[in-house]
Amino acid sequence: MKKILIFMVATMAIWASDFSDAVQSFNSGEYKKAFNAFYILADKGDAKAQYNVGLIYATGQGTDRDLLQAQLWYEKSAKQGNPSAQYNLGQLYQEAGKSDINSYKKAKYWYEKSLQSEVPSAYNNLATLYRDGLGVPANNQKALELFEESANMGNSSAQVNVALLYAWGEGITHDHMKAYENLKKALKSGRDEANQHISKLCKESAWVCKD
Repeated sequence: MKKILIFMVATMAIWASDFSDAVQSFNSGEYKKAFNAFYILADKGDAKAQYNVGLIYATGQGTDRDLLQAQLWYEKSAKQGNPSAQYNLGQLYQEAGKSDINSYKKAKYWYEKSLQSEVPSAYNNLATLYRDGLGVPANNQKALELFEESANMGNSSAQVNVALLYAWGEGITHDHMKAYENLKKALKSGRDEANQHISKLCKESAWVCKD
């Protein structure tokens, strides 16, 4: 038993070294070399390597772009609990929903999985499904709750979305001050489109903009 344990530890050390080498190759621009190294590890069941193989297939850096292969490898990693893979898989399914409405339910499933690891963008994207009624009944109140979770984590897209619901969302108790505060945060984070919403808000409720 002791020999087996030593062998397992040694194998894990080799895998860690191989993974680090693959990361270094990718960061050095040796994308094909990195892809091949990640693929070997991914094929052995390494969740992080599976995620990276999926990412490379999705971006086309190191191999031909292939979203079906990206989805396959993301799913392998996602099923092992990798939150980044869960989120990216949700994104792929959300995009696929434009041509296959059933994909929105799969997007919801994987976004909810990544929420367990508090991925800020997952809250934001899941909220868009509720706001737009994609794969779920439209529910602006639920959308607002999720947008606010993401906004409070510093997600600037969510800050804009929170503001739009507080300012003009249907079925929401409007709060132009909260809308303005979130737009200012988003603008500070570099979301330039917040400016046009601030201008509209200030024309409608000039009092909120006197800071």
